[in-house]
Amino acid sequence: MNMDQERKVIVGMKHPGSMFVLIALITSPVFAETLSGAPRILDGNTIEIEKTNVRLSGIEAPETDQICLDAQGRKWACGVAVRDLLIKHSNGRTWDCHTERVDEYRRALGSCFIEGEDVNAWMVRSGLALSAGASHHTYIVYELVASTANAGLWSGAFIAPWDWPRRNRGTIIVGATSVPVDAQEVLLGSVLLSEPPSPECLIKGTVERRGERIYYLPGQPGYEQLDMTKTRGGRWLCSEAEADATGWRKAVR
Repeated sequence: MNMDQERKVIVGMKHPGSMFVLIALITSPVFAETLSGAPRILDGNTIEIEKTNVRLSGIEAPETDQICLDAQGRKWACGVAVRDLLIKHSNGRTWDCHTERVDEYRRALGSCFIEGEDVNAWMVRSGLALSAGASHHTYIVYELVASTANAGLWSGAFIAPWDWPRRNRGTIIVGATSVPVDAQEVLLGSVLLSEPPSPECLIKGTVERRGERIYYLPGQPGYEQLDMTKTRGGRWLCSEAEADATGWRKAVR
């Protein structure tokens, strides 16, 4: 929920039936609190800690279905790799996450620390995420450091994570100065959707006409018939926990 939405909630209190909104905000277990523990890392942006889904604020990391190009112009599953590098960096250690509000998928938004180290900043400094959002100024200097050093994503070519789901021929490709001339053609090709980015990412997601984000597990009715190169808003997901935390609902048919 952003500041404008929060203002709407306060204004809405003048109208009957809106009291429950304020009650929900006040009693929410993810409203302005600190969570501690060894997290389950769902993707480069999202973790589960103390049974609460937390979205790292101020940064944008590739989702697990994103494909990038490395320094030699070869495709690599950067979204899965970023998640795995964060898991490796975490190494089972305790995180302390300071949360303030929730996003549209009911994830707590916050900054997390491992033994005093700012994880959000580490992600951007390592070239595994970009500075983004209302508090992007907090991490923009780390993005400059990473891009100058050609670290992580910046070693090759990639699409900004916020542009990846809606990529089209007008999408800008960013990265190292040696970006291959065919980078846009490769990263925008529908062939990227024909196969999962990793053997573990076999869940198919599609956006229905009413905007519902639905996912299908292997073996479910309709799974085999779903052509990922033609489905609207299609993407591959790596786990049900990731799907649930990022606003997808399991198909019931």
